[in-house]
Amino acid sequence: MTNDFLARHGETRRIFLRNCRVMANIGIHDFEKQGPQALLINVELYVRPPAAALNDDVANTLDYDFLRRGIADLVAARHFNLQETLVHAILDLCLSREEVLLARVSSEKPDVYPDCEAVGYEAARAR
Repeated sequence: MTNDFLARHGETRRIFLRNCRVMANIGIHDFEKQGPQALLINVELYVRPPAAALNDDVANTLDYDFLRRGIADLVAARHFNLQETLVHAILDLCLSREEVLLARVSSEKPDVYPDCEAVGYEAARAR
């Protein structure tokens, strides 16, 4: 996050989902179309501070469940040819929440190439 971003928005908070493992129908190759494959999804959300004190109440926060559930629903809904398409759909989901100022999303396929730990795509979008 840059100093310009902080200057525009003031204090922010970061929420993240790290290495969320999902089984997805994704890919353009014939072997990828034969069934689901593992994907690792990473999300960082920079959010506005809450208007009220947290008071240890989930109602005063951005609940992680919306993100995890939303990703699972997106992945289950269809076949994606491209990781890029899925990542941008997740960005749309993230920025559908008013308190999210900036979202960064990546996906990784850990099992595509035997000589690579993973192949993936990352994008970020600010409000």
